[in-house]
Amino acid sequence: MTDAVRLDDLAQPRFSPEAQQILDMMATLAPDAPLDSDALHARAAADTGLDDFGPADYRERLDVYLAALRDIDGLHPAGAVNFYAQLLQLLKNRLLFTDLLSRHPDIDDLELVPPIVIAGLPRTGTTHLHNLLAAAPTFRTMPYWESVEPFPLPAEAGVEPDPRRVRMDVGVGVINTVMPHFPLMHEMTTDHVHEEIQLLANDFSTMLFETLADVPRWRDYYQAHDQAPHYEYLARQLKAMQFLRGGRRWLLKSPQHLEQVPVLDRVFPGSIVVFTHRDPVPVALSMIAMITYSARMHRSPVPVPRIARYWVDRLDQMLAALVRDRDTIGPDRSIDIRFDDFMADELGVAERVYALAGEPFTEPARAAVAGYLSGHRRGRLGNVETSPEMFGLTEDELRSRFAPYVDRFLA
Repeated sequence: MTDAVRLDDLAQPRFSPEAQQILDMMATLAPDAPLDSDALHARAAADTGLDDFGPADYRERLDVYLAALRDIDGLHPAGAVNFYAQLLQLLKNRLLFTDLLSRHPDIDDLELVPPIVIAGLPRTGTTHLHNLLAAAPTFRTMPYWESVEPFPLPAEAGVEPDPRRVRMDVGVGVINTVMPHFPLMHEMTTDHVHEEIQLLANDFSTMLFETLADVPRWRDYYQAHDQAPHYEYLARQLKAMQFLRGGRRWLLKSPQHLEQVPVLDRVFPGSIVVFTHRDPVPVALSMIAMITYSARMHRSPVPVPRIARYWVDRLDQMLAALVRDRDTIGPDRSIDIRFDDFMADELGVAERVYALAGEPFTEPARAAVAGYLSGHRRGRLGNVETSPEMFGLTEDELRSRFAPYVDRFLA
């Protein structure tokens, strides 16, 4: 354990010379990276040599998100380029996915075994549990590089080392230079097991977009629409990824599922769901720290109190939805794990999840999990200091907002 890092530049970000050089270089690309739908589609088609983006309903969602991005006050040129690159990759993923399905229509006939799904807020142990369970070969997971580029460019298929991994190495290096304290809040490496929320982004309907930018216009649109069609698009992508790189049963994880339990159950019938729980006050503060810190990637100054209040409201909505919908999935297919219980017996929790999923916790699986644990002790990278006051909040306010959730799951 090291001393906690105090983030004293959230509102007015300061950068190292190396980080500023990266941002300045990105800014020079801004004239050729407009947040414009037609420009993004043209570039995606040119980069892939493809022109079929699949069902066109996503265009409205993309337009709403683009308009929300353009509304951001203080959006700097490097930030605009960053969003352009992210959206361009999503469109390229759609092109490559549609092309793959057209060449291999039998992908839709593949069996999708009911997955194991981890649903919990960030900082409740979800990432640790995800990586712990992924240490053994029992479940199919996606490393960070595959989640961002799930389908290879035709010209790169079979190339080693995989160019997608090489590109992600560069991307992670940029993140770590511009945001050197981000790994203390959420460790990300090229091969780190990542969330399927990245795949939902390929259909331009996911709460991931809310974590990337302050986009209330997008949130309102997202919440007004049934997410089942987009979970179905996710399921098809999972089948395609099995087709490309194998795998028998998926291990998934995302906080988004907390407010989509009925949809998750409908699209993935028979899924095993692990709900993780922790005192929501420090969880909320940690998540707000992560989001306000990463906002420096696209804006300056950063309206810290405004973003903080947005996420207090948003987390309250998510937890209220969980209280309402938790019993949609019965005890034969779900389990609730408290953070403190998990930390006290990590191997035992893994064994319980295996048992619920009907998977044998073999000696090789146990050894793999134990090996992961030995190299990933809690707090080994350090911690970030948080308090309600640094975000213009009070602990009493937070306790009051989250009381129904605490009474249900932590009392």
